[in-house]
Amino acid sequence: MRILSFLQPLLLGVLTASGVFAAEVITTSAALVAAIRDGAEGSTIVIGPGTFAIDAPLAPKSGMTITGAGMEQTIIIGAAGWKPSTATLPDPEMKTKGMDTNAYLFRLQDKAQKVSISAMTLRGPQLHGALFAWEPTDLRLSNVRIQEVLWSGVRTFGMKGAKITDCEFIDAGGRWDRGQPGTKGGITGGAIFAIWMADCEIANNRFVRTRQAAQNEFYGIKVRQGKRCNVHHNSIAVNFSMEFPFENDEDNEISYNICHGTISIPKHAGGPVPASGKTFHFHHNLFLHGYALEFVRNGVEIDHNLFDFDPVKADGMNLISAFGNADAAGPASFHDNLVKNPGRGVMWMNEVFNHLEIRNNHIITNTTPTPRTEGLFGFNAKCDFSTITIRDNIIECIGQPRPLLRCAESYGATISNNALTNVADADKLKNVAGTTKPGLSAPLAFRCGFHEETTIADGKATTVTGR
Repeated sequence: MRILSFLQPLLLGVLTASGVFAAEVITTSAALVAAIRDGAEGSTIVIGPGTFAIDAPLAPKSGMTITGAGMEQTIIIGAAGWKPSTATLPDPEMKTKGMDTNAYLFRLQDKAQKVSISAMTLRGPQLHGALFAWEPTDLRLSNVRIQEVLWSGVRTFGMKGAKITDCEFIDAGGRWDRGQPGTKGGITGGAIFAIWMADCEIANNRFVRTRQAAQNEFYGIKVRQGKRCNVHHNSIAVNFSMEFPFENDEDNEISYNICHGTISIPKHAGGPVPASGKTFHFHHNLFLHGYALEFVRNGVEIDHNLFDFDPVKADGMNLISAFGNADAAGPASFHDNLVKNPGRGVMWMNEVFNHLEIRNNHIITNTTPTPRTEGLFGFNAKCDFSTITIRDNIIECIGQPRPLLRCAESYGATISNNALTNVADADKLKNVAGTTKPGLSAPLAFRCGFHEETTIADGKATTVTGR
C-alpha cells in the first residue's frame, strides 16, 4: 500500500524533457498565468498544445522550468487588446529608464537564476519583444521560436551563464526611426540584444528575415560588451549578422556560423586588449556577404574561414571595412582563410592600424561588373608599415589584373613568399621567396551553420536541407 501511494503522483503526473514530473498539463491561458504567478521557485510548468493569449507579461521566478509541447504545438501570443505604446521605441539601449520592460511576453523577475523555457513559439506581434531579463544567471532558452516582434526577441541586461540553443528567430525585431518613418538611418533592434553579456553560449539557432521593408531590418545578435562568449553553429540570414561595438570585449569565440550579413566589431582606436591578448577569435565560419567584417578592433584573430562572395553582389564592397579616424595599435591576424571574389578588395581601413599579420591565405579574384582595379589591400599611408606583414599567401587575379596594394607607402610592409598570379604591381614587391609552401596550412574542411547543415570541402559550401 505504501508503494502505491508513492507511485500515485507519478502516475498522475507528466514526465518533462528534463526528467522532472509536473502535477498537471496547462491547457488554458488563465491556468498558465496562475501557474507562473503562484508557482514556487524551482517549480516545473508543463504547457500543452494550443494557443495561449495573454494580456500582461509572465514573470518566471528563479529555478522555474517552463516547457511546451513543441514549437508547432504550443504558442504564446499577446492578446489583441494588449498593445504597448511604441513611443518608447527605439529603447534607450544602455539603460532601462525610458524603456517599457513590460512590453514582452516573458519578463523574468530581476536577477532570476536558472530559469528554463523550451518547446514553444512566442509571437508578438504588437509587443516589443518575447523575453526581457535584468541580470539573469544561467538562463536556458531552447527549442523556442520567436516570431514577429517589434524591437528585439530576447532583450537582456547583465546576462551571465546563459545558453540559447536550438531556437528560431523569424522577423524577431525591427528598425525604428524615432517617429519619422522613411527617414534614412534609424536604430535597429536585434533578435538577441544583450547589454553586458558574459560566459554565455549561443548555438544552433536560425535567424531569418522574411519581410524586406527597411523597418523590418534587424541584427541577428547585438551585444554591448561581450566577455568569454561562445557563438557557434548558427545560420544567420539577416542584414547584420552580429554587432559587438563596445568597450572591453574579451575572449569571444565566433565559430562555425553561416553569416549572410556583416559582423560589426568596431571600437574607437581599436579598443583595449585584455590580459589574454584576445578580444575576438573568428574561425571556421562561412561568410556570404561581400562586406563581411566591420573593423577596427585590437586583439582579433580571423582564421580558417571561407569568404565566398558573388562577384556581382560584392562589387564595390571590401571584405574588411573600417571607417574610423583614430589610430589603432592592433594587433590583428588574418590567416588561413579562403577568400573567393572580393569585390573592391580584401581590406580597406581608413584609420591607421598597426601590427597586422596577413599570411597563409588563398585569395581568388574574378572580374567584377565595374570592373574593379583597386589594390586588394588599402591602408592608411601613416601606418607603421614595419609592423605589417603579408606573407605566404596565394593570390590569383582571374581576368582583370589587380594590384596588391593601394598606396605607395604600403610597399614598406614586409612582403614575402607570396605566390602571385596576374597581380598588377608584382614588379614593385620585394616578395622574397621562402622555404615554405604558400597558401593554406591545410585545406578547409569543416561543417557549419544550424546543426552543421553546411559542409565546407574542396573550396565549396554544400548545404543539406532539412537538418
